[in-house]
Amino acid sequence: MTTKEKGWKQISMAGVCWKPSTQYLTGDWKTYKPVRDLEKCTRCVLCVLFCPDGAINWKPEKNDIQFDFDFCKGCGICANECPLDAIEMKLEEET
Repeated sequence: MTTKEKGWKQISMAGVCWKPSTQYLTGDWKTYKPVRDLEKCTRCVLCVLFCPDGAINWKPEKNDIQFDFDFCKGCGICANECPLDAIEMKLEEET
């Protein structure tokens, strides 16, 4: 008998996820999506440091940051902490 793992929608309220967020795609939770203004962004990487889910990564070979929308929950901390307002939270259907 094989058992299929439950998705996050099947976990009971106040249930505890049995996997770390790095192994469990949580990006479909979001309502809002961070959108970066490339002209304003200075690549200070504060968004990388403040992201609680590790969904923003510094790519040194490109000298740039990259959002990983498979893990981004749309919390908006990156936009709130950006000193240049280079990140705006938009409804997903607007992007």
